[in-house]
Amino acid sequence: MKRGLLIIDHGSREPDAYDELKIILEKVQLKSKYDYADLCFLEVFPPVLDDVIKTCPMDDLDTLTVVPYFLYHGKKTSTSVKNVMKYQKDTGARFLITKPMSMHPAMVKMVDNKIVDTLQKNNQYAGRAKTDVLIVGHGSRDLNAQLSLNYVVDNLRESYRNVDGCFLEIEQPDIPAGVDICRANNPSVLVIVFYFLHKGAHVKRDVNALLLPALKKSGIKNTHITSHIGVDDIMVDLIIERAREVENAD
Repeated sequence: MKRGLLIIDHGSREPDAYDELKIILEKVQLKSKYDYADLCFLEVFPPVLDDVIKTCPMDDLDTLTVVPYFLYHGKKTSTSVKNVMKYQKDTGARFLITKPMSMHPAMVKMVDNKIVDTLQKNNQYAGRAKTDVLIVGHGSRDLNAQLSLNYVVDNLRESYRNVDGCFLEIEQPDIPAGVDICRANNPSVLVIVFYFLHKGAHVKRDVNALLLPALKKSGIKNTHITSHIGVDDIMVDLIIERAREVENAD
C-alpha cells in the first residue's frame, strides 16, 4: 500500500513560518517513510492547496492522510478539510483527515518544556512552586480556541504557582488584562508563553506591541518570555500520532 501525507497550514507572509513547517515535514517523513509527503497553505503564502494537488501523485497513492496543522478545531480547520476533500472524487486515493494539534498532553508537555528552558536560560532556579505563567494565544470567535488554550492552562496549574491565559485579539481577557491578572498575584517570577505555532507577524510584532507596554505599566520586574512552539520533536511525534489514529482506524 502506498501512503501519502499532506500538512495544511494557515499561511504567513513571514518566510520563517514556511521554513519551520518544512523542517517539521522533513522530520515527520524521516520517521514515517511516506511514499509522498508535502505541505501547503490555505492562504497568504505559497504553495497553496490547489498548486500542491496538481503535483501530488494521487493516482499512485492508496491513501492520502491530511493533517490540518492548527491549534484548535475551528473555521480554518473546517475550511482546509472542505477544500481538500473536493479533490477526492477525481482520484482513486482514499483521503484520511486527522484531528488538529489540540487537546492533547503533548501540547502541555511542549509548553512546560518552553517554560523550564526559559527559566534555566535566565538562571531562575526558584522552582515551579514560585513561578507564575501567562499563556498568550491568538483568540477566535470559535469556542474551541479558548477550550484549546484552557486545556493547557488547566493541566499546568498543578505544576506552577499560578497559570493564566489571555488572547491577542477577539477574546477576553486580552493581553493588558492578562498582565493585570498576573500583577494582582504579585509574582516573584513571571514566564510568558507565546502559544503560536510559527514565528509569524503575531510573534515577531503584534503580541509584543501590546505585551511590552502592559508589562512596563504593571511594574512586574522579573519577567521572561518563551519562544513560540516552532520546530519541536514532540510536535513531530504528535503529527505522526494523529496520522496513525486515522490510518489505523479500520
